[in-house]
Amino acid sequence: MAISYEDIVKVPKALLHDHLDGGLRPATIVELAAEAGHELPTSDPDALGRWFAEAANSGSLERYLETFAHTVAVMQTGPALRRVARECALDLAADGVVYAEVRFAPEQHLEQNLTLDEVVDAVVTGFREGSALAAEAGTPIRVGTLLTAMRHAARSQEIAELAVRHRDTGVVGFDIAGAEAGFPPTRHLDAFEYLQRENFHFTIHAGEAFGLPSIWQAIQWCGADRLGHGVRIVDDITPGNPPVLGRLAAYVRDKRIPLELCPSSNVQTGAAASIADHPIGLLRDLRFRVTVNTDNRLMSGTSMSREMALLVDAFGYGWKELQWFTINAMKSAFIPFDERLKIIDEVIKPAYAKLIG
Repeated sequence: MAISYEDIVKVPKALLHDHLDGGLRPATIVELAAEAGHELPTSDPDALGRWFAEAANSGSLERYLETFAHTVAVMQTGPALRRVARECALDLAADGVVYAEVRFAPEQHLEQNLTLDEVVDAVVTGFREGSALAAEAGTPIRVGTLLTAMRHAARSQEIAELAVRHRDTGVVGFDIAGAEAGFPPTRHLDAFEYLQRENFHFTIHAGEAFGLPSIWQAIQWCGADRLGHGVRIVDDITPGNPPVLGRLAAYVRDKRIPLELCPSSNVQTGAAASIADHPIGLLRDLRFRVTVNTDNRLMSGTSMSREMALLVDAFGYGWKELQWFTINAMKSAFIPFDERLKIIDEVIKPAYAKLIG
């Protein structure tokens, strides 16, 4: 039986890699830009949505980064951050996402003199409000926040301490993001060692634009719990029947280190030629801990349901495979084990059981 997009929307999904500043509603950007006096390419929401998609698909890194300049510019006040986070939770819940970890870099939201703590408080409050509204609408969602430090900057220790400070109010993990080449994760070793001493979770953007050395450093030097993207682990797999795993790929698979794969985003950035050519097919066949994610919903014009629908079309996946991806993500979440298990046993498995039969 063919799986329809509408059916995919209805099933529970779990999301681990989603950027807050990459998922705003175009209409919200227009309204917030007017309040902030920020000039946009267009003030028509529909046209603006198309502009973001075209700029992100242009193949030009400069144009791609310009898209974030516009979203971050309208996220500089407490009320704006709160609104964006609230709408993010609602949009994900409406798409059938029951658990999400949404990341953002607090250091990018200080232009209107907010403190780092005020930035985090505003976002966490927005997620809490959005989750409450989603529950009232019959689409409950749990949202955890990841705090991101920019790998080209020098504030990772400060952001790591900020994350730990807010660990009991909604922040569940830490991340570093930004250009990989020239900015290895080992530059932030102090932050990662601090997080380990504090028994705190972290993921590292690695193995997207840059290859195996980035992944190796993230895991073996820094101790990452998960790999943000990690798609380039395929470079350590020799094609064949069966494929032969190199030592790093074998280690990642043996240790069940989760890969936060973002198919549409990877195609946009050139990490994969197309969805059909994306390594997710091979990595799933080899039983890596593969998860499916959105990365930047606005820039990629995507959602969790769309990402799954694309995989269904490209690889012929059925409900069993979609359940496998979803449970993988939930197993890999940064919330306590009993909470993960409850969502798997009480929400995810019962919903898919009705479809798998």
